[in-house]
Amino acid sequence: MSVYQINKGVSKPIVFRGLKAQYIAYLAIGLVVLLISFAVLYICGVSLWVILPLILGLGTALFFGVFRLSHRFGEHGLSKHFAKKQLPDFIACRSRKLFIHLKHEAYGNLA
Repeated sequence: MSVYQINKGVSKPIVFRGLKAQYIAYLAIGLVVLLISFAVLYICGVSLWVILPLILGLGTALFFGVFRLSHRFGEHGLSKHFAKKQLPDFIACRSRKLFIHLKHEAYGNLA
């Protein structure tokens, strides 16, 4: 008898501790930026008493912001939100010439 493996949930998004899909990458990129900024500030000679609260505060804001976006918009919602902002509110056509030319092009030159 053959045993076949069934791959359930193949098309489901990747979820890690509540973060969905691309938000995992956003959090990872943000943490790398915070690490690099900590290193740059430390090399520049800024006191640790200034750097640590700054980086911890920005890291906390990053975590809460990314989790809030993940729960608010979901897997594809953020890209849909930005795409909807790019749509025009209305299309204004003040002349019939466009539609008249379409009619003549569809049926050939009738004039």
